[in-house]
Amino acid sequence: MLWAVRSVPGLGRGGTVLRWLRGRVCRRSTLIFVLLWLVSWLSLSGLLFVHRSMFSDLCTDDKSRRILQRVCEEYQQGVLTGDLCEDLCVGGHVEYKRCLYYENGKKVMAASWRGLPVVLKSKLENFSSYEALALLEYQDGAGGTGGEEELSPLDVVFYATLEIKNSLGLEAETNLSLPRFWSQRLKEREQPYTRAELASLWALLQQEEYTFLRVMQDLTDHVAKVLGSCGHFYAVEYLAAGHAWDQNIFSIDDLSPSLQDGPGRTLMEVDMVPRVALSFLDMVGHFENDFSHHLHLCDIKPENFAIRNDLTVAAIDVDMAFFEPKMQDILEQNCTNDNDCNFFDCISKCDTKRNKCGSKRKNSNLQVICEKIFRSWFSPTLLGDKAERPLQVELQQAVQDCVETEGGEEVERARAIRLKLQGLLTQLIQEELDNHQSQKQARETHRVHTALNF
Repeated sequence: MLWAVRSVPGLGRGGTVLRWLRGRVCRRSTLIFVLLWLVSWLSLSGLLFVHRSMFSDLCTDDKSRRILQRVCEEYQQGVLTGDLCEDLCVGGHVEYKRCLYYENGKKVMAASWRGLPVVLKSKLENFSSYEALALLEYQDGAGGTGGEEELSPLDVVFYATLEIKNSLGLEAETNLSLPRFWSQRLKEREQPYTRAELASLWALLQQEEYTFLRVMQDLTDHVAKVLGSCGHFYAVEYLAAGHAWDQNIFSIDDLSPSLQDGPGRTLMEVDMVPRVALSFLDMVGHFENDFSHHLHLCDIKPENFAIRNDLTVAAIDVDMAFFEPKMQDILEQNCTNDNDCNFFDCISKCDTKRNKCGSKRKNSNLQVICEKIFRSWFSPTLLGDKAERPLQVELQQAVQDCVETEGGEEVERARAIRLKLQGLLTQLIQEELDNHQSQKQARETHRVHTALNF
């Protein structure tokens, strides 16, 4: 300290030290300033990125209307087409209602088409985001004009079938034809396909959910029906979806007010449950036995199912539905324990010797439905006084057996449980009908006695 005081007036060693100290402090201040600026810039960039990420998928009516407006502009330019376009863009027969949700680029909106409630869907927002049909691009690059006219209807069938098989994860040898609706249109068609028609069809086939629904709706009533399309957007029938917060899952209020079960009797929610449960079992049977490959549902929750007015259960969100070949590819992953082999509701076992998940699913559609839906439906809490009835007790035990049976490995036992559940539910419905008939006769007898006493 004394040395520093003596050295201040001088220009020798003390002055050199002070200049060195000042330079070092200056450099340190500059470094701190640069670091603070960098941190501030990164923080601001992060906030802007989070803001864009959050609000880019913010479901708003204004954005949904702009999206549909762009679709109509491209339709009028001849870029895209479809059987929905004229009503949407010219005739005014498609009325936008509200935005339902945006998720990972997927856009879903509610609308009305000639008075019929529909849901408009597209996996991506813009038509240009879909991969173009490579054959058309090749013909254009080769200098051809009007190359789209060189594709005959049979060519379209061939390429569309290959794309469907690829989308559904099926082998090329799988016996699969185009849906009957398309086949009929191809037979009736005499004119070649335009570029807009081919481009629109190709954009639709790149959407797994559209492809799945379009193929399956000709084969089963247990999926939502595709009603039409315009470019990359397709319209699906609007159905009353389930609610996770409602113990009954489905509400009678969402169905037609004229829903009846025989003359003069309106169905109540308590009457719905066994009938809808039977439809679930029918759906399971269809998905297991009626196709060339077993169909797996890997995201079973109330919101992904709906019921029609006749109480038929339909799968309305099938992004996580896979046929057996694709299911095996998904499950066969690296693992260290069984927990690594859980793909949502589809699980397999880990082979610790190979550190590989088995390609065969361990559980089943029925087991998950029993666990996530049936168990709450037929619990004593929901049934109340009815829970002690012998038939209800037997049904509760059958549901518990279903939950504990790994249908993927115990196939015969799972089939036996499904048949037992069907029998018990049928008896339960008949029992309710008999009770209703007895109550009706008792009321009529009471009215007769009252009249005589008068």
